[in-house]
Amino acid sequence: MFEFDEKGKIFTDIVRKEPVLALIALPGYFVRGQIYVHPEKRIKDELDETSDFLAVTDAAVSDSAGQVLYRTEFLAVGKRQILWVIPVDDLAAKEAQK
Repeated sequence: MFEFDEKGKIFTDIVRKEPVLALIALPGYFVRGQIYVHPEKRIKDELDETSDFLAVTDAAVSDSAGQVLYRTEFLAVGKRQILWVIPVDDLAAKEAQK
C-alpha cells in the first residue's frame, strides 16, 4: 500500500527481515556476514527472489585458505556466483555433534 503526504511524498509499508549470520561460498572465496530473510521464508526463498544480488552486511571476504582479505559494512554478492550458503548457527550445531 502507498500513502502520500500533502507534499506528494510517497510512503510504503516497512519490509521486515531477520538477520541470519551465514557463510557463503563463491568460486575461490568465502563470505561471512549477515543476510536478511523474511520471517516466514527460508534462505532458499530469498535466493530465489528476482534480484540478481544478495545483500550481506558486516561482511568478511576470505580466500580459499581462510585468510581474510576484506571487511566491509555492506557487500552485494552476485547470486549467480554463489555455490552454497550455510547459516552459521547450523554449522556450529553440526560441529558440536561430532
